[in-house]
Amino acid sequence: MEEAYAAGGDRTFPHTQRLLARRDFLRAKARGRKVHTQHLIGLWTPSTVGRRRVGLTVSSKVGNAVVRNQVKRWLREIYRHERDRLPARVDLVLIAKIGAEKAGYHALRAQFLEIARRIG
Repeated sequence: MEEAYAAGGDRTFPHTQRLLARRDFLRAKARGRKVHTQHLIGLWTPSTVGRRRVGLTVSSKVGNAVVRNQVKRWLREIYRHERDRLPARVDLVLIAKIGAEKAGYHALRAQFLEIARRIG
């Protein structure tokens, strides 16, 4: 497993890169700038800790727990592979819209890249 990470680069998603506290989500909602795509909303603010962090929100309107967890797994995987497209010091909250589960991985990836392009 070590070789896989060495060959493909660092593809982890450590806690230091996650928005976990409710206050950080609320700060992004209150003061953040908003970027819309068809299936994602990105709320972003300059990072308060000096590094890139991402938080994920998937409402129960998107689907049941199985569906929501699938969408979150896709978003985490997209972030792992495309995080370098985001600015180095940004807090980003990704909110999945209704229909995100039907869009699939590749459509969500394209929309994440669009959000990253607009932020950068």
